[in-house]
Amino acid sequence: MNPNYNQSVTAVKGIGEETAVSLAEMNINTVKDLLEYFPYRYEDYRLKDLEEIKHDERVTVEGKIHSEPSLAYYGRKRSRLTVRVLVGRYLIQVVMFNQPYLKNKITLNETVTVTGKWDQHRQIITANELKIGSASSNKDFEPVYAVKGNITVKGIRRFIKLAFSQYGNEISETLPEKYLLQYRLLDRRDAMRSLHFPANDQELKQGRRRFVYEEFFYFQLKMQALRKIEREQSKGIAQAYDLSRLMEFIDSLPFALTNAQKRVVNEILTDMKSPYRMNRLLQGDVGSGKTAVAAIALFASRTADFQGALMVPTEILAEQHAESLKTMLEPFGLRCELLTSSVKGKRRREILQHLKDGEIDVLIGTHALIQEEVEFNKLGLVITDEQHRFGVGQRRILREKGESPDVLFMTATPIPRTLAITVFGEMDVSIIDEMPAGRKAIETYWAKPEMLDRVLGFMEKELSAGQQVYVICPLIEESDKLDVQNAIDVHATLMHHFHGRYDVGLMHGRLHPDEKENVMKAFSRNETQILVSTTVVEVGVNVPNATMMVIYDAERFGLAQLHQLRGRVGRGDKQSYCVLLADPKSEVGKERMKIMTETNDGFALSEKDLELRGPGDFFGKKQSGLPEFKVADMVHDYRALEAARNDAASLVESHEFWHSDEYLPLRNYLKETGVLEGEKLD
Repeated sequence: MNPNYNQSVTAVKGIGEETAVSLAEMNINTVKDLLEYFPYRYEDYRLKDLEEIKHDERVTVEGKIHSEPSLAYYGRKRSRLTVRVLVGRYLIQVVMFNQPYLKNKITLNETVTVTGKWDQHRQIITANELKIGSASSNKDFEPVYAVKGNITVKGIRRFIKLAFSQYGNEISETLPEKYLLQYRLLDRRDAMRSLHFPANDQELKQGRRRFVYEEFFYFQLKMQALRKIEREQSKGIAQAYDLSRLMEFIDSLPFALTNAQKRVVNEILTDMKSPYRMNRLLQGDVGSGKTAVAAIALFASRTADFQGALMVPTEILAEQHAESLKTMLEPFGLRCELLTSSVKGKRRREILQHLKDGEIDVLIGTHALIQEEVEFNKLGLVITDEQHRFGVGQRRILREKGESPDVLFMTATPIPRTLAITVFGEMDVSIIDEMPAGRKAIETYWAKPEMLDRVLGFMEKELSAGQQVYVICPLIEESDKLDVQNAIDVHATLMHHFHGRYDVGLMHGRLHPDEKENVMKAFSRNETQILVSTTVVEVGVNVPNATMMVIYDAERFGLAQLHQLRGRVGRGDKQSYCVLLADPKSEVGKERMKIMTETNDGFALSEKDLELRGPGDFFGKKQSGLPEFKVADMVHDYRALEAARNDAASLVESHEFWHSDEYLPLRNYLKETGVLEGEKLD
């Protein structure tokens, strides 16, 4: 970057100290900040034909005044001006708010140019601009910038123009030439001009294309360099597992592996054999067989003479995993133990001693595993389930329990590939995208609240056949703001309805962890037949006897969450059902309900969810760790994201990148952002 760029914005002729203070509020401090402050949308002043315009689109049309304007006042100083305009063969209404002075300027049969939002159903344009006379053809597009305080859109346009005329010639290229040629991208200066002052659609598109790629490329360069450094500086252990014993173990499993499981097992074993430390994310839909894959990896590690650990977020989940792993591994002489905060006293001391002596092969537990007193003899493999529930710090402590053990993160949350390669960019990603044979798909129905009696009848049918039912509610107790059926009310209603026939449990976030465990255990043992719960049952709990789930106010949940919840049923061999009780008002809400009834594929749903909600909501803004891009959009531009990732990955692996002068600016960027410390890597 040119040093002139890093000067204060006051270096731009026409920007004084006072303006600089206002610009600083918008995080614009240097010339570079100003030039890279891009518009968030464009006013399109090209004349359009009403027949081609979609409902709710912003438009500019030209027409003749067809009636006297009428002006109505309401409230203090608020007014509404209405006039009919003949546009081509359409007679439409134009509405203008708080511009009463226009009434005296408008005369019958006069030509006017109107810009605003088109309501196709009511044939109305709500205009923000009305000009007397024909459209002047000199401006098709006008950039609109986000502004604050004393700065106006017109003002910022002027400042950017000034900065461009003064420093535009000094904008230097920041991307390697081979990518500019390969993707036919504009150079940086032309692309910047196209975003700020586009002459037409095409120019704007090309400018945007260039900056989308640039943003993704720089972000991925950081990720891929981190990954390389992490891999090469982590000493890692090459686990020489015994293939024939491993094949014997796989053949002994009561089911054949799916092709997806085989592929994923191979990816994991290749990592374990390599001298680098494995850092892999394993995604698999609910019920796709991640536990079997974990068992195979733990067994392989044992044949290479290492211990394994499996960390899960809750005690009940730890118990279930311990049970299934013991069934699979103990016949082969592996000793599995469970360590949670409930294991106390003498028993706990024994487990810790045996672990340290190397007599325990696999330890399963909650974050009790990362307490200081837990010492392994020779830890080779760490698996964490539902890893987004653990903080980065917790994951690191567990990793440090051994000499750089291999790490496998498992999740049943189907994270769209786009987000997985962005948020977990420093990990390798494996996906089990196929269900085991013979699994019955869960039948999903959408019911309006007035059909509750029929839903209760359906529940009765399942319960009388000896099955169990989950009932999910969005909130714990009433709130004035949200008219939502809450767990406490629903629990009372169902207790009353099924009184004397079935027992109803209640679970919500305000219960003490021990109380939650007890409620869940009672349901697992069929002591309660119906469990009313907020979303705390989301992850991993396995009650094969539960065949039905009813979700109240389902429109309040995202698709990914609904799918996670639905995955709590259908764990056994009986047909299972999910009923969504919802009355969504918005199109997006209705669309969600429809998609849920049409597909059971978590990845398809998560991609759809991402389109409907955007990436911020997907992870929840607070803990998303999502990068902020100025121009690029991870959902819309995911092909560019994949391309940038592949380019950055192969560049970082090349010898030239670390030695050639051509890539010095990129290496400097990695130093500035703290990825590289000191000198170059070989």
